[in-house]
Amino acid sequence: MADQEDRITRLEETVAHQSRVIEDLSDQLTEQWKVVEQTRAKLDRLTERFLSLEEQALEAPAITKPPHY
Repeated sequence: MADQEDRITRLEETVAHQSRVIEDLSDQLTEQWKVVEQTRAKLDRLTERFLSLEEQALEAPAITKPPHY
């Protein structure tokens, strides 16, 4: 009977430990997802800025030497 109680106690401890680990991993995953979303938003802003600058560069007149050179 004592062996069975010890076994149940060990199983309960294992389940409690695994539940805590799962909770910790879930929290870490949530934080990582926030970082991914922030990085994605920054990349989107940088892409828009780059495209805007690229369009401005295409619209700018070509740099040429003045006729007297």
